[in-house]
Amino acid sequence: KRTLLPLRRAEISAVIFPCRLAMQPPELQSMVRGWRGAGELVGWGWGARCGRPCSPQVMELLECIAPLLLLVLACGLDHVLFTMLSVIQQHSFVQYSFHSSHHLSVQVTGTSLMARLLRSTIGALNTSSDTQLETSNLACLPQPQGMTRQQYVGSCLPLAVLALLCLVQVYMYRLRRVIAAFYFPKREKSRVLYLYNKLLQQRQSFVHRQRKRIAQRAHQHPGLGMLMLEWCCRRWPCLRRWVRRSCTVCEMPETPQDWVCPAPTCGARYCEQCW
Repeated sequence: KRTLLPLRRAEISAVIFPCRLAMQPPELQSMVRGWRGAGELVGWGWGARCGRPCSPQVMELLECIAPLLLLVLACGLDHVLFTMLSVIQQHSFVQYSFHSSHHLSVQVTGTSLMARLLRSTIGALNTSSDTQLETSNLACLPQPQGMTRQQYVGSCLPLAVLALLCLVQVYMYRLRRVIAAFYFPKREKSRVLYLYNKLLQQRQSFVHRQRKRIAQRAHQHPGLGMLMLEWCCRRWPCLRRWVRRSCTVCEMPETPQDWVCPAPTCGARYCEQCW
């Protein structure tokens, strides 16, 4: 009886495991295809006709571009205005200093009636004053206050959280199958059977392709470098540990559990799963 489990290494990369925390290759490939479709849609306007529709994650990330540009523009204008006002404050400061003194004294000598009358009259004009005034345009100058690092972080944090949620929703998409299976159990059963048969067919076709590829490789004459390497390994067996060999089918690195073809003229190596 043909069985599907355990999955082969090549099959694991094509299946999404809901309980894994890391983003898996099919999800990353979906996002990459979405970015390509978005680039074609934005650049030439025929991304939809190329058969590469944008994924929901990419569309939501593209919707974050407008707020991001607005935020960058606002921060840039704030920095430019702060720099201009700081230059004005530093180079437009003017201070005035005014100092004046005044002293008037009229002296009338004599003892006559007219002298006494003049002293009583003109003596009131004797004045003395000392004026010192300092002023500046400091009250008229701008007093700019630049944004602190915490304020910049507080402004960018909501947009960063929004972009992060667009990426994290990949994990929410894994729940769609569970929700659909809860409401449509028969449909879920047919989906599981379809996936099961599809993977079995892919595995069978993969085995046929690899057999043909291995047979073609066996008929090909090895190069001079490969012949020299094999001769050196036979002559000095200790060199085998330094030779990097891999599975003939899946090309995984060599492990102690690998199998070697018993045919004397073959010597091909296979991992445990491929064997």
